Amino acid sequence: MFLQKLPDIMMNTFSESIYCPNLACPEPRNTFGRQHCAACSTPLIYRHLWAVGPDVEEVPQGKTIGDRYLAIAPQIWLDSRPDLLPSVPEELPDAIMPYLHLYPQRLHLPEVYGFFQLGEAAQTFDVLLLENVPITTFGRLYPSILEAWSKTSAVRQVYWLWQMLQLWTPLSEQGVASSLLVPENLRVEGWRVRLLELHQGNFVPTLRDLGDVWSGLVESAQPQVKSRLGEICRFMRRSSMNFEAIVLELNDLLLEQAAQLPLHLDVFGMTDTGPQRSQNEDSCYPNAADFKFSKISGSDKLLPYLTIVCDGVGGHEGGEVASQLAVQSLKALIQNFLAEIAEQDELMIPTMVTKQLQEIVRVVNNVISAQNNEQGKELRERMGTTLVMALQLPQKIKVVSEDVRSNNGHELYLVNVGDSRAYWIAENSCQRLTVDDDVASREVRLGHSLYWESQRRSDAGALTQALGTRDGDFLQPTIQRFIVEDEGLLLLCSDGLSDNDWVEQSWESYGPAVLKGEMSLEVAVEYLINLGNEKNGYDNTSVVMTHCRMSPEKLILFQPTEESAPMSPSVSLQMSKPMSGSVSLKKSLSMPQTQPQSQLSESSKQLLYPETAPAEEPAQKQPGLQRLLPLLGLLAIVLVCGGLGLWVRSLQNSEPVPGQLPPPPENPSATPSELPSPSPELPPPPQSPSP
Repeated sequence: MFLQKLPDIMMNTFSESIYCPNLACPEPRNTFGRQHCAACSTPLIYRHLWAVGPDVEEVPQGKTIGDRYLAIAPQIWLDSRPDLLPSVPEELPDAIMPYLHLYPQRLHLPEVYGFFQLGEAAQTFDVLLLENVPITTFGRLYPSILEAWSKTSAVRQVYWLWQMLQLWTPLSEQGVASSLLVPENLRVEGWRVRLLELHQGNFVPTLRDLGDVWSGLVESAQPQVKSRLGEICRFMRRSSMNFEAIVLELNDLLLEQAAQLPLHLDVFGMTDTGPQRSQNEDSCYPNAADFKFSKISGSDKLLPYLTIVCDGVGGHEGGEVASQLAVQSLKALIQNFLAEIAEQDELMIPTMVTKQLQEIVRVVNNVISAQNNEQGKELRERMGTTLVMALQLPQKIKVVSEDVRSNNGHELYLVNVGDSRAYWIAENSCQRLTVDDDVASREVRLGHSLYWESQRRSDAGALTQALGTRDGDFLQPTIQRFIVEDEGLLLLCSDGLSDNDWVEQSWESYGPAVLKGEMSLEVAVEYLINLGNEKNGYDNTSVVMTHCRMSPEKLILFQPTEESAPMSPSVSLQMSKPMSGSVSLKKSLSMPQTQPQSQLSESSKQLLYPETAPAEEPAQKQPGLQRLLPLLGLLAIVLVCGGLGLWVRSLQNSEPVPGQLPPPPENPSATPSELPSPSPELPPPPQSPSP
């Protein structure tokens, strides 16, 4: 029971009540330890905060502070009044600006919740309260990297260091890179590295300082990586070695270690109009039509690697067109990208992949923008779409060991624009991987307000960018890279499901069951579609879920011949050809005419297929000659306006192509016995026979 798992100090000394967050609750006071409000059944919030200040370590355990907070451990305070707003000074202090500017790194970094006046001085807020901190549901710190280091696998050891290296640049830009030099400040939650707080430091740290910290860890590293990590540390201590060289060395080691793990992937996706809408402006890949087409056609090289969710916005029925254009254009571009990368002899490095994905997204943006221009649409009339896309890059890794049976890349790239989201669900945890492109997030990133403050704005959820609303030069897609090194579920969804935190509230109802083989992927996706319709029925809902299994089954990458058996929604993967660094996309927009496509409404067809032949499109402004693919923008737009112009007219009779891909890394937290039961407000999860 949850009550029994709470620290004794909380049960024995906290005589105050825990208050219901529902402001309309008739009796908000609840006995401490309850999971749901006795009066209205609203889930109670146990928000654990990390207190930072000169005297916070002196606050005794069990003390109630300001009739609101309970000190349950050194610097760990529990907020018993989540119904009240925390205190915030009129002018935000400069000391918290790094937290705000680094909000996009919230997967690893804490956020500012509020302030508290612990001292006697009037108008002095001397305690900073941080949320989104590495503290378990039951008020305990996750282990430090020192505590967990010797007990974890070689690949995870390297992955933790890789994450630290990725944080080095953004933290250095904010003057808080010293935060990475304090091992007790570095906490690990499964695969993920998390920081307790940010340290300004009294000096400017260098890579040599970081190498010194790593050297202490290397002494107890796993044997298969100890020598290589030691060499990397020596490189970091040389002033002649630059940052990029260190990144490449560590990346090679990480990919080699991950490639020795087996990887088996299953995918399923659905989109639904919902009970209150007359048409579906969402599009996703793969969906039921894609799987049907795959069985008929017998091949779809995207199916193991690509998943997409797009939520159309703007203009009368324009969202439907924009989301479908985005999905179909992305499929064509990514298919060509994967085909060309498979022909390369060398690995494509992460920065190169990121740049090419940025260019691909900008090309797709300009496809939609060209349609807006052709229709003469301006401002709010311009159609657009959100995007969340996951691409598992199937590069073949050259592993020295002869014992390795499957040499397969475990890289996962996430791309997002707008507020469609990606989550990683493990047996004991659910983590949001993406940050919304909305006004609330922008205000935090610019240092104007705390996140909960910005959420109170009337325009908090308004999108700050979407595909197709402006020229691609102004688009800034967020691209993240993960390594698949443990079992879990990658969930992509539109806000028809994610609104009001229903993913966070419902994951325990299906996540562990799918991972244990007690519920099928299809049943879980259907359950989430129904949940979105029931709880957020005012919108369309799209869900694509990929189950990543670290199983010893033999994996198959591409079908060796065209005569191979048709692919099913469950696809096994194994790398075939080596791949590499620089890839052109000259043929990216040559799209097969047999690809499936869901039916458009008549008014959407009018948008997409005008009765009179469209005038020749002017060439779109290309992203810039200094970019990785200087001719990509020009080639793409020329092809879009010509070849794609013919293709879009065939959409009404075509069907979409299926796809499947691997997900990101896993992340254990509390043990299954510690997890609270699902909220009673959730519909009961469907039953599915074990496979």
